[in-house]
Amino acid sequence: MSTAAPSSEPSSAPSSEPSAIPTDLLPGVVVVDRKPAAPRRAAVAETGQARRRTAFRPDIEGLRGVAVLSVLAFHSAVPGLTGGFVGVDVFFVVSGFLITGLLVGRPLGLWDFAARRARRILPAAATVLVATAVAGGALLDPLRGTDLAHDLIASAGQFANWRFVGEQTDYLAAERDPSPLQHFWSLGVENQFYLLWGVLLLGLARFLHGRRRTLAITLATVAVGGVSLALCLRWTATSAPLAYFSTGSRLWEFAAGACVALVGPTLAARGGRAPVAWSLRVLGWLGLAAVVAPVFLYDRSTPFPGTAALLPVLGTAAVLLAGHGTPGATSAGRLLATRPLRAAGRLSYAWYLWHWPVLTIAQARYGTLPWTTLLVLTAASALPAWLTLRLVEQPLRYGSSPAPRRGLAVGASALVIPLIAALTLGGGTVRALGDPSAGPAAAPAGAADGPSLLAPGTRVLALTPSLARAREDFPPGKGCEIPLNADSSPRCLFGAEDSPDRIVLLGDSHAGQWISAGLALAEQRHWALEVLVKPGCPLATLTVRNNVLGRTFEECDRWRENTLTRLTSGPKPRLVLMAGLNRYGSQEERTEGWTRTLDRLTALGAPLAYLGDTPMPGKDIPTCLAASDGRSDACSFPRDTAFEPDPVLDGGLAARYGVRTLDLGPLLCPGTGPSCPAVLEGVVLYRDTGHITDTLARVLAPRLDKGLLAAAGAPGAGAAGPAASVAPGPPSAQPWIQP
Repeated sequence: MSTAAPSSEPSSAPSSEPSAIPTDLLPGVVVVDRKPAAPRRAAVAETGQARRRTAFRPDIEGLRGVAVLSVLAFHSAVPGLTGGFVGVDVFFVVSGFLITGLLVGRPLGLWDFAARRARRILPAAATVLVATAVAGGALLDPLRGTDLAHDLIASAGQFANWRFVGEQTDYLAAERDPSPLQHFWSLGVENQFYLLWGVLLLGLARFLHGRRRTLAITLATVAVGGVSLALCLRWTATSAPLAYFSTGSRLWEFAAGACVALVGPTLAARGGRAPVAWSLRVLGWLGLAAVVAPVFLYDRSTPFPGTAALLPVLGTAAVLLAGHGTPGATSAGRLLATRPLRAAGRLSYAWYLWHWPVLTIAQARYGTLPWTTLLVLTAASALPAWLTLRLVEQPLRYGSSPAPRRGLAVGASALVIPLIAALTLGGGTVRALGDPSAGPAAAPAGAADGPSLLAPGTRVLALTPSLARAREDFPPGKGCEIPLNADSSPRCLFGAEDSPDRIVLLGDSHAGQWISAGLALAEQRHWALEVLVKPGCPLATLTVRNNVLGRTFEECDRWRENTLTRLTSGPKPRLVLMAGLNRYGSQEERTEGWTRTLDRLTALGAPLAYLGDTPMPGKDIPTCLAASDGRSDACSFPRDTAFEPDPVLDGGLAARYGVRTLDLGPLLCPGTGPSCPAVLEGVVLYRDTGHITDTLARVLAPRLDKGLLAAAGAPGAGAAGPAASVAPGPPSAQPWIQP
């Protein structure tokens, strides 16, 4: 049975998405060499006339309008338009078409080409980056400001897509709120494509001529597109963020547009023939339908890009190809050339640059907003977009010298200025939070039992860990939490690695958060601690869907089977310590899954212990605390959503299988009130939306020692406060070890 993965395990964002697709898709930059409607000075007009320009096609401008409006509606969460993210694919195809036509049809030098791209793309992007840095510094909390500073550097450097590949494939980072600059991933893909395509096509043009040149360009386009499509299909099945954000899996979309640019002139020569003209009109309507249909048919659960991207990509190519014929009164091109769509198309680049920072900063400041408010904010962002178009894009694109050195100087300035803004913002967050690179402070002494978290006489004078370190307060051996696409764990031992005696820590990332506590138990006895954990993968035997991968988590099932088999082939552990997120599937599915797993583990003959899941805040606690100036009472969360029924603790499985249990929920969420605290006795409990800080794990180590490793029946055994319990059963089912 397939069950959706819970929110605290790999899931995403902007972003997303198919669930792994972030909800912040910026369409690609499209180049249409067309003079703006506003009059220019005579000297500028003469300069413009001296340049040979690509024939302007109003249907392409309208197609850009369709793409931009679909993505704007998607980001505004307009009901019914759940597949608007395909607009980015439309832009990629159009960009491939226009750039290839430009490079093939004009004798450009590489520096001239680079200067044109710099003037067209970078000034508007730099304007938005600087404005976002200023707004983020004023309106966002310091932790979000730190993230934004890193995103600014990646966006200005044109490698934002690779930064977000890393973040979205790391499920811990993927749980964070989307970046105000996450939409710059597509700008990074665009510019990386321009670099590759400019070097490739201009290089071929330098050494080949005539038909040999055309043939070489065609073969190169087909080869690049074929390899990229293969990567896209493979990565969509194995890593949705990599498939979505990477340049390699997107090049085939540009190549589709390039193919249209290469075959278009031949069709244009035959477009006057009636059968050809009629066929092109039909093709145009079919293509437009293929572009629009996914906007209504797709949603965040659609594996994307993969085969699903074929529909909008081929549809866009069909519209572009049909435009080479003579538009008739009922042609799709005539519809696309209407004034409203062309107006949206002219504004599309600047509008996309502006709308996403407006939406994300507003929601970071005021919380989740209804779609009607998001739509109003998106519409309002058209004003700064229009000002950017008139005051930045057009003057620098058409009003400056066409000399390559001027364009490159403009591009260099547009790169340096946002970097300065990023460094300034980052310096301010360091001053506000402290240096995050400072080493971790020693954990305060924890109580072994009783209702208090800390040992008697222990006081914490400031938040521990500090807010500058809380997000990075991970347990040691983070590499033990294997990648999502791996199905076996490496040798991962701590403590006395050569000891024949070992504690095995087994489960998902909610088991991995206990590494420091387990290591304290092992070191005290001169044992080893073996860590066998896989993020997002329940130890209970049930199949789940992983949102980062965008599909059924097959690797989880294989990892679980490999791990249980591995335990039977090695020396018997002194203790198997189980833990994990208690939110996979329904309660009935969890019970059945744990029953199957405990049948396997009981056969080992080793003592079994189980740590109940910790409360789930459901929000980024360090960010919340930073936004509230560290007030420990500001970030509590509802008790009724913090816990789920646990089949091991509450369903009688512990008694049936002789499992010793420790439930820390009553300690971390004391009392009976409606809320659970985010900070307890000065200790920051959570490093993100659902994992405890390593500091807390070290504080709780004495409690785990007494609650799980004390001899059954000994004084205090199973009596580590109200949170501990000893499962009844025959002594043979509880072979507990004397400490």
